[in-house]
Amino acid sequence: MGGAEYTAQHSQKTSASNIGIGDKVASYTERILILCKTYPSPSAKYAETSCVAGMTADGRFIRLYPVPFRLVADDQQFRKWQWITARIEKARDDHRPESHRIFVDTIECDPEPLPSGRTGWPARAELLAKLQLFSNFADVQKAQEDQGITLARLRPTRILGLDIRKTDNPIWTNYEKEKLLRLQRQSELFDEVEEGKQIRLLEKLPFDFYYRYECHIDGQSFAYKHKIVDWEVGALFRTVRRQHGEAWEAPLRKKLEQELPSRDLQFLLGTIHRFPHQWLLISLIYPPKPQLENQNQELLF
Repeated sequence: MGGAEYTAQHSQKTSASNIGIGDKVASYTERILILCKTYPSPSAKYAETSCVAGMTADGRFIRLYPVPFRLVADDQQFRKWQWITARIEKARDDHRPESHRIFVDTIECDPEPLPSGRTGWPARAELLAKLQLFSNFADVQKAQEDQGITLARLRPTRILGLDIRKTDNPIWTNYEKEKLLRLQRQSELFDEVEEGKQIRLLEKLPFDFYYRYECHIDGQSFAYKHKIVDWEVGALFRTVRRQHGEAWEAPLRKKLEQELPSRDLQFLLGTIHRFPHQWLLISLIYPPKPQLENQNQELLF
């Protein structure tokens, strides 16, 4: 795939699932560090849902779906880099090995997310080190074929740019609005959601965002492109548009094309349930670049 751009239409062989249809499903309690929340989308069953991904204490990826996050009780709403404890079970209708159903009413959140900054990132990095880190997307594809993985951590060599495309439908259709507003009229989904509670209509993003990037392997460059569905990026767009109006694009590009790539930018990639060999960029992880141990000595010369 030297120099070829990867698109969602790229054809792949189907890999076997680790969980068979006849396997028994049992619930259990798990402690999970949240690493990802995707931007919500309308759901006929849950009003709106997000895909949540994280890792267990022993270093296993885990996907929690569907999570109607904005409808969850306030004391159970978790943030990125926050540990939660909850009862989960292997998803019955999603045979990706990492996919689990979460019993939302069992969620218990640690008081605060893990701290960031130069003092907090070493603890985060120690946890992330338990997850395999790929340096080329082709290796992610190979691991999916060989091992069935559908979540992966990737460090690109270089960000080439950000593509911004208008969506085909910049506003919700009437059918999508009906899904989003359904819980205003019937709130049986969670006991914690009081009857008649008004749910603010989710804003649809009128643009899709794609990272173009390179991976350098053995002197060769391989170019790829993936759609970004990270909730943080959607929130960033809404913030810069509110602050800058029609001039929103420049500050958004500055953040995604300059500031984050200046750090040790890493991707969390995940597949689509209905299209198991299409990968999306579901979360951005951006620790500070590692400092050389002998940096101070080098500055003397």
